[in-house]
Amino acid sequence: MDEPKYKRILLKVSGEALMGDGEFGIDPEVVKGISQQISHVQEMGVEVAIVVGGGNIWRGSTAEAQGMDRSTADYAGMLATVINALALQDALEKQDLVTRTQTAIPMQSLAETYIRRRAIRHLEKGRVVIFAAGTGNPYMTTDTAAALRAVDIGADILLMGKNNVDGVYDSDPLINKEAKRFNQLGYIEALNRRLQVMDSTALTLCMDNQLPVLVFNIQASHSIEKAVMGKDIGTLVSS
Repeated sequence: MDEPKYKRILLKVSGEALMGDGEFGIDPEVVKGISQQISHVQEMGVEVAIVVGGGNIWRGSTAEAQGMDRSTADYAGMLATVINALALQDALEKQDLVTRTQTAIPMQSLAETYIRRRAIRHLEKGRVVIFAAGTGNPYMTTDTAAALRAVDIGADILLMGKNNVDGVYDSDPLINKEAKRFNQLGYIEALNRRLQVMDSTALTLCMDNQLPVLVFNIQASHSIEKAVMGKDIGTLVSS
Protein backbone atom coordinates (compact mmCIF):
# COMPACT_ATOMS: atom_id res chain seq x y z
CA MET A 1 0.00 0.00 0.00
CA ASP A 2 1.23 3.51 -0.82
CA GLU A 3 2.17 5.75 2.07
CA PRO A 4 -0.52 8.30 3.05
CA LYS A 5 0.25 11.86 2.00
CA TYR A 6 -0.79 13.32 5.36
CA LYS A 7 0.32 12.22 8.82
CA ARG A 8 -2.22 14.16 10.90
CA ILE A 9 -5.62 15.28 9.61
CA LEU A 10 -8.56 17.28 10.90
CA LEU A 11 -11.80 15.95 9.43
CA LYS A 12 -14.80 18.30 9.52
CA VAL A 13 -18.02 16.29 9.37
CA SER A 14 -21.06 18.44 8.68
CA GLY A 15 -24.19 17.72 10.66
CA GLU A 16 -26.10 17.32 7.39
CA ALA A 17 -23.76 14.49 6.39
CA LEU A 18 -24.86 12.50 9.45
CA MET A 19 -28.55 12.56 8.56
CA GLY A 20 -28.09 10.78 5.21
CA ASP A 21 -31.23 11.01 3.11
CA GLY A 22 -33.38 12.07 6.07
CA GLU A 23 -34.60 15.57 6.81
CA PHE A 24 -33.10 15.71 10.31
CA GLY A 25 -31.47 13.57 12.98
CA ILE A 26 -28.79 10.89 12.74
CA ASP A 27 -28.74 7.96 10.31
CA PRO A 28 -26.95 5.08 12.10
CA GLU A 29 -25.84 3.49 8.83
CA VAL A 30 -24.25 6.73 7.64
CA VAL A 31 -22.40 7.16 10.94
CA LYS A 32 -21.26 3.53 10.74
CA GLY A 33 -19.94 4.06 7.21
CA ILE A 34 -17.97 7.16 8.24
CA SER A 35 -16.53 5.34 11.27
CA GLN A 36 -15.43 2.42 9.07
CA GLN A 37 -13.61 4.81 6.75
CA ILE A 38 -11.89 6.45 9.71
CA SER A 39 -10.84 3.01 10.97
CA HIS A 40 -9.22 2.23 7.61
CA VAL A 41 -7.45 5.60 7.60
CA GLN A 42 -6.06 5.04 11.08
CA GLU A 43 -4.77 1.63 10.02
CA MET A 44 -2.58 3.52 7.56
CA GLY A 45 -0.88 5.23 10.50
CA VAL A 46 -2.72 8.54 10.13
CA GLU A 47 -3.59 10.54 13.25
CA VAL A 48 -7.26 11.55 13.07
CA ALA A 49 -9.03 14.45 14.76
CA ILE A 50 -12.64 15.33 13.97
CA VAL A 51 -14.87 18.38 14.33
CA VAL A 52 -18.61 17.75 14.00
CA GLY A 53 -21.33 20.19 13.02
CA GLY A 54 -24.87 20.24 14.37
CA GLY A 55 -27.04 21.30 11.43
CA ASN A 56 -28.90 17.97 11.38
CA ILE A 57 -30.34 18.81 14.81
CA TRP A 58 -30.24 22.59 15.23
CA ARG A 59 -29.31 25.62 13.15
CA GLY A 60 -28.65 28.79 15.11
CA SER A 61 -29.14 31.02 12.07
CA THR A 62 -32.63 29.63 11.49
CA ALA A 63 -33.59 30.09 15.14
CA GLU A 64 -32.27 33.66 15.05
CA ALA A 65 -34.35 34.39 11.94
CA GLN A 66 -37.40 33.24 13.89
CA GLY A 67 -36.69 35.75 16.64
CA MET A 68 -34.43 33.87 19.06
CA ASP A 69 -31.48 35.68 20.64
CA ARG A 70 -28.40 34.93 18.50
CA SER A 71 -26.10 33.96 21.36
CA THR A 72 -28.70 31.65 22.90
CA ALA A 73 -29.35 30.06 19.50
CA ASP A 74 -25.64 29.47 18.95
CA TYR A 75 -25.18 27.89 22.38
CA ALA A 76 -28.05 25.52 21.59
CA GLY A 77 -26.24 24.64 18.37
CA MET A 78 -23.11 23.81 20.34
CA LEU A 79 -25.13 21.29 22.35
CA ALA A 80 -26.30 19.72 19.09
CA THR A 81 -22.68 19.13 18.08
CA VAL A 82 -22.09 17.30 21.37
CA ILE A 83 -24.97 14.93 20.59
CA ASN A 84 -23.41 14.20 17.19
CA ALA A 85 -19.97 13.76 18.74
CA LEU A 86 -21.25 11.16 21.20
CA ALA A 87 -23.02 9.25 18.41
CA LEU A 88 -19.83 9.26 16.34
CA GLN A 89 -17.74 8.28 19.35
CA ASP A 90 -19.98 5.27 19.93
CA ALA A 91 -19.72 4.20 16.29
CA LEU A 92 -15.92 4.54 16.34
CA GLU A 93 -15.63 2.49 19.50
CA LYS A 94 -17.65 -0.25 17.81
CA GLN A 95 -14.81 -0.29 15.24
CA ASP A 96 -12.43 -0.92 18.18
CA LEU A 97 -10.97 2.58 17.95
CA VAL A 98 -9.98 4.25 21.20
CA THR A 99 -11.78 7.59 21.06
CA ARG A 100 -11.80 10.74 23.16
CA THR A 101 -14.36 13.53 22.87
CA GLN A 102 -13.28 17.01 23.97
CA THR A 103 -15.70 19.90 24.31
CA ALA A 104 -15.06 23.64 24.17
CA ILE A 105 -17.61 24.07 26.98
CA PRO A 106 -16.89 22.06 30.16
CA MET A 107 -19.16 18.98 30.41
CA GLN A 108 -17.24 16.76 32.82
CA SER A 109 -19.90 14.05 32.97
CA LEU A 110 -19.85 13.59 29.18
CA ALA A 111 -16.41 14.41 27.84
CA GLU A 112 -13.03 15.98 28.48
CA THR A 113 -12.65 19.73 28.27
CA TYR A 114 -10.49 20.79 25.32
CA ILE A 115 -6.82 21.01 26.27
CA ARG A 116 -4.43 21.32 23.35
CA ARG A 117 -1.54 19.34 24.81
CA ARG A 118 -3.84 16.52 25.94
CA ALA A 119 -5.47 16.36 22.49
CA ILE A 120 -2.07 16.09 20.80
CA ARG A 121 -0.99 13.39 23.24
CA HIS A 122 -4.14 11.39 22.46
CA LEU A 123 -3.32 11.61 18.75
CA GLU A 124 0.28 10.53 19.32
CA LYS A 125 -1.03 7.49 21.20
CA GLY A 126 -3.20 6.50 18.26
CA ARG A 127 -6.53 7.67 19.65
CA VAL A 128 -9.19 9.41 17.59
CA VAL A 129 -10.11 12.81 19.05
CA ILE A 130 -13.51 14.42 18.45
CA PHE A 131 -13.83 18.14 19.11
CA ALA A 132 -17.37 19.24 19.99
CA ALA A 133 -19.21 22.43 21.01
CA GLY A 134 -17.53 24.51 18.32
CA THR A 135 -15.16 27.14 19.67
CA GLY A 136 -17.32 27.61 22.76
CA ASN A 137 -18.27 31.08 21.55
CA PRO A 138 -21.41 32.39 19.83
CA TYR A 139 -21.11 33.99 16.40
CA MET A 140 -18.51 31.38 15.44
CA THR A 141 -19.36 28.52 13.09
CA THR A 142 -18.12 24.95 13.34
CA ASP A 143 -16.12 25.71 10.17
CA THR A 144 -14.18 28.24 12.22
CA ALA A 145 -13.84 25.68 15.02
CA ALA A 146 -12.44 23.17 12.51
CA ALA A 147 -9.89 25.66 11.18
CA LEU A 148 -8.92 26.74 14.70
CA ARG A 149 -8.47 23.21 16.01
CA ALA A 150 -6.59 22.10 12.89
CA VAL A 151 -4.08 24.94 13.27
CA ASP A 152 -3.85 24.42 17.04
CA ILE A 153 -2.96 20.71 16.83
CA GLY A 154 -0.67 21.11 13.82
CA ALA A 155 -2.79 19.17 11.31
CA ASP A 156 -1.34 18.75 7.82
CA ILE A 157 -4.69 19.37 6.12
CA LEU A 158 -8.31 20.23 6.87
CA LEU A 159 -10.70 17.78 5.19
CA MET A 160 -14.16 19.30 4.73
CA GLY A 161 -16.56 16.38 4.37
CA LYS A 162 -19.76 17.54 2.69
CA ASN A 163 -23.10 15.82 2.23
CA ASN A 164 -23.33 14.76 -1.45
CA VAL A 165 -21.34 17.78 -2.62
CA ASP A 166 -18.15 16.74 -4.41
CA GLY A 167 -16.25 20.03 -4.29
CA VAL A 168 -16.47 23.77 -4.81
CA TYR A 169 -18.41 25.13 -7.82
CA ASP A 170 -18.55 28.54 -9.44
CA SER A 171 -22.33 28.53 -8.85
CA ASP A 172 -24.91 26.28 -7.24
CA PRO A 173 -24.83 22.98 -9.22
CA LEU A 174 -28.35 22.13 -8.05
CA ILE A 175 -29.65 25.24 -9.81
CA ASN A 176 -27.17 25.71 -12.65
CA LYS A 177 -26.52 22.51 -14.62
CA GLU A 178 -23.57 24.24 -16.28
CA ALA A 179 -21.83 24.96 -12.98
CA LYS A 180 -18.10 24.30 -13.09
CA ARG A 181 -16.29 22.42 -10.35
CA PHE A 182 -12.83 23.61 -9.40
CA ASN A 183 -10.04 21.10 -8.93
CA GLN A 184 -7.85 23.67 -7.19
CA LEU A 185 -8.37 27.16 -5.80
CA GLY A 186 -6.27 29.81 -4.13
CA TYR A 187 -7.40 31.25 -0.81
CA ILE A 188 -7.72 34.78 -2.18
CA GLU A 189 -9.75 33.68 -5.20
CA ALA A 190 -12.13 31.71 -2.99
CA LEU A 191 -12.57 34.72 -0.68
CA ASN A 192 -12.97 37.27 -3.48
CA ARG A 193 -15.50 35.18 -5.37
CA ARG A 194 -17.37 34.33 -2.16
CA LEU A 195 -17.44 30.66 -3.07
CA GLN A 196 -19.11 28.29 -0.63
CA VAL A 197 -15.93 26.71 0.73
CA MET A 198 -16.44 27.69 4.35
CA ASP A 199 -17.18 30.94 6.13
CA SER A 200 -14.71 33.76 5.53
CA THR A 201 -13.36 33.76 9.10
CA ALA A 202 -12.42 30.09 8.83
CA LEU A 203 -10.91 30.45 5.37
CA THR A 204 -8.87 33.49 6.39
CA LEU A 205 -7.52 31.55 9.38
CA CYS A 206 -6.46 28.73 7.05
CA MET A 207 -4.84 31.21 4.66
CA ASP A 208 -2.92 33.00 7.41
CA ASN A 209 -1.51 29.67 8.60
CA GLN A 210 -0.99 28.07 5.18
CA LEU A 211 -3.34 25.20 6.04
CA PRO A 212 -4.64 23.45 2.90
CA VAL A 213 -8.35 22.65 2.75
CA LEU A 214 -9.89 19.80 0.74
CA VAL A 215 -13.64 19.96 0.10
CA PHE A 216 -15.10 16.59 -0.90
CA ASN A 217 -18.16 14.36 -0.73
CA ILE A 218 -17.89 12.31 2.44
CA GLN A 219 -20.67 9.99 1.24
CA ALA A 220 -18.66 8.81 -1.78
CA SER A 221 -17.05 5.37 -1.54
CA HIS A 222 -13.67 5.40 0.27
CA SER A 223 -13.57 9.21 -0.02
CA ILE A 224 -11.75 9.86 3.26
CA GLU A 225 -9.15 7.22 2.41
CA LYS A 226 -8.62 8.72 -1.04
CA ALA A 227 -8.27 12.20 0.45
CA VAL A 228 -5.61 11.02 2.90
CA MET A 229 -3.70 9.34 0.08
CA GLY A 230 -3.67 12.57 -1.90
CA LYS A 231 -5.88 11.26 -4.70
CA ASP A 232 -7.52 13.68 -7.12
CA ILE A 233 -10.91 14.16 -5.49
CA GLY A 234 -12.91 17.23 -4.53
CA THR A 235 -11.46 20.74 -4.55
CA LEU A 236 -8.15 21.65 -2.92
CA VAL A 237 -7.91 25.19 -1.57
CA SER A 238 -4.34 26.26 -0.86
CA SER A 239 -1.70 28.85 -1.67
